[in-house]
Amino acid sequence: MSAHKLADSLAYPPRAMRAHRAAAYLDMSPASFHRLVDEGLLPRGHAVKGMVIWDRYELDAAFESLKGGDDNLNTMHKLLGIKP
Repeated sequence: MSAHKLADSLAYPPRAMRAHRAAAYLDMSPASFHRLVDEGLLPRGHAVKGMVIWDRYELDAAFESLKGGDDNLNTMHKLLGIKP
């Protein structure tokens, strides 16, 4: 697999990502990423001035659901022992 890895100097993932970065963020190929979007397992991107971008928070929430998380709690809720 030759997924494009984030190769810039950011010490954190960007909030908004184009498809290839969103796929790399989730460590999957762009083809797998688009297939999961088409199947409704990952969110669709948002059109902004001719670009389609994905929100990192939405990707994180969708990934939690893919993992089979209970009660829609994300990892931070589980670590802190709080309910949303």
